[in-house]
Amino acid sequence: MNEEFIWPAWLCWIIPLIGAGLTPIFAKIHPKFRNYMAVLFSFAAALSAGFLIPYLKHPEQIENQISWVLVPGAPILQEIKAGVIIDPLSIIMANIVAWISFLIMVYSLKYMEEDPSLTRYWFFMNLFIGNMLLLVMSNNFIQMLFGWEGVGLCSYALIGFWYKDSKEDWLKCWVGEGKEAYPPSHCGLKAFLTTRAGDVGLLIGIFMILAFAGTLNFIELQKGAILKVPLWILVPAAIFLFIGPIGKSAQLPLMEWLPDAMAGPTTVSALIHAATMVKAGVYLVGRVFPIFYEAAWQNGAPNNLILFFYVIGWIGALTAFVSASQAMASTEIKKVLAYSTVSQIGYMMIGLGVAGSTAEFAIGYTGGLFHLMSHALFKAALFLGAGAAIHAAESRFMYHMGGLKRVMPITFWSMALTSFSLMGVPILFSGFWSKDMILEASLLAGKYWIFILGALTVALTSFYSIRMLGLTFFGEKSERIIELEKEGKPPKEAPALMWIPYALMAAATITLGVTGFYVKSWLEHLLHEFLSSIIPVKIASFTEPLAETSLTQQATLITTGVSIIMLLIGAIPAYLIYIKRIKNPKEIVGKGLKPLWNFLYNRWYINRLYYKLFVDSTIGLSKFSFNYIERKAIDGFNYLLANVTVKFVNQFRKTHTGVLNYNVMGMLLGIILLLLILLKIAFG
Repeated sequence: MNEEFIWPAWLCWIIPLIGAGLTPIFAKIHPKFRNYMAVLFSFAAALSAGFLIPYLKHPEQIENQISWVLVPGAPILQEIKAGVIIDPLSIIMANIVAWISFLIMVYSLKYMEEDPSLTRYWFFMNLFIGNMLLLVMSNNFIQMLFGWEGVGLCSYALIGFWYKDSKEDWLKCWVGEGKEAYPPSHCGLKAFLTTRAGDVGLLIGIFMILAFAGTLNFIELQKGAILKVPLWILVPAAIFLFIGPIGKSAQLPLMEWLPDAMAGPTTVSALIHAATMVKAGVYLVGRVFPIFYEAAWQNGAPNNLILFFYVIGWIGALTAFVSASQAMASTEIKKVLAYSTVSQIGYMMIGLGVAGSTAEFAIGYTGGLFHLMSHALFKAALFLGAGAAIHAAESRFMYHMGGLKRVMPITFWSMALTSFSLMGVPILFSGFWSKDMILEASLLAGKYWIFILGALTVALTSFYSIRMLGLTFFGEKSERIIELEKEGKPPKEAPALMWIPYALMAAATITLGVTGFYVKSWLEHLLHEFLSSIIPVKIASFTEPLAETSLTQQATLITTGVSIIMLLIGAIPAYLIYIKRIKNPKEIVGKGLKPLWNFLYNRWYINRLYYKLFVDSTIGLSKFSFNYIERKAIDGFNYLLANVTVKFVNQFRKTHTGVLNYNVMGMLLGIILLLLILLKIAFG
């Protein structure tokens, strides 16, 4: 469907890009004008995305294209077109990105008001929003890559925003402790290089597909162009392509950049690491899902390409479990939330992976997208609430907090309610519905080990969520809080301009939870209708959604029961230890659990392994090259050549005595030698 030209699909990403470009000009007029205009442009982008919502009534895809570049060719002109795609996936994702970004920009007005580099901040924030929406709305891989790499560039600049790496700001914007304490500039570079490593795989996969399919347009690939790619090429191409989402969405083995990205401002953490960039990988998997699903099930039964979906599901399951366990021992509030983000994205990957491995994919695909929606809301709220707590305690460490519930009740309740959604507390919270759909899809697909890992992760999630709330808001005041009170800087509730955005998101996640059953059914029906319109009917039965069968009802009951049991297994010990304080956690750890705690605190030693393999080895190779190749080989050769030259010159200088008689004799001998040569040439 291409008849209708839909302006909001273009304006939602063009407006914030224009806003970014105008930011330095606004700064020349007045700082406050610059600040409010930056927020206004993000609001205009959100409004534009909102105007796309009515198109959800028509789940078929709409594609708008315009001529972008005319390339002189022989004998005709070749067109390169820019285009947008309007369908349920892009509409839902665009609204998540735009509206949550707007609320974060409002929060920034107060949170960042005293920062001296606000022009740079507003520029990169709006540039980031524009690039993320460009990524979401693009109708082809090439245009999508502009947004994909744009958000990568902006994330590098925003993670390392406080690039001066001042040790005076150690409690504010560094991450880690001891050997794994990193300054902002280091963290920004780490994120940039890690995600670029993933992008290399993405590019390889894209070019492999282009070489055989002849197009990178999503709709053309869906309509059969992907079937031109031989299966022996398509399987590695799909897996190479998935390396990009692994990097961007911080999945194993490229997950370690995200916890260290917490060196950026809290607003950046909420924007990039909750609502937007880390979801780009999930979005891309969701976008290519119908393309690869068609190729994997083209004869009505799975072929070797099904491996692509198995890889997605297993990487998601392992990442969810590993990162959740790392969060259990973290001492920094934003790092706990960062590990949690990695873990919850793993759930989304599980949903999409198991959906592709079964003939009926509606539940898994819907669960993955539904969890993306609910997670964006509750995790952005949690990050903003954590920013308020850090602002109050002037420290990123939870052991510097404690007892904040009494002075920050709005922040506490906002974080508590959104933590319940993260944990998946039944009925009232959105995370329950979306997470359980993913677990249910795993069960129905027969992926029992993935189901077990997902269920165990529920227990870990409950534990670290209650632990975070307990350490931050309950118990006695920390020594740091007491010291701040003596200095006349007692912790207090965040200003309204800060707490209103995260309170609104907390209310939204509860609303989504209370109406979760209906939202779940509506979303499943919508996506079922959407996918059935673009995937050939011969692949799967599209009569009625599987959710209405007795088999699914049994799976729903099993999943709900297991989920509640796992939630209690994690939450009860954490509640007794960190809220009721019946036992000192250090005493519990000291009784045989110290090795396990060290293992988790040191991030399964994955981060340290990467530094050994890539950073330390590079430094070691550089030192070896400098000492043995540069100094001993190259410099040694240069010195040897110089000494030989000096000795030759010194010997040759002896032939130049400066005595006139010797010079005349030399000239005569030279003339005689020249005459002899000429005579030889003349007479043979």
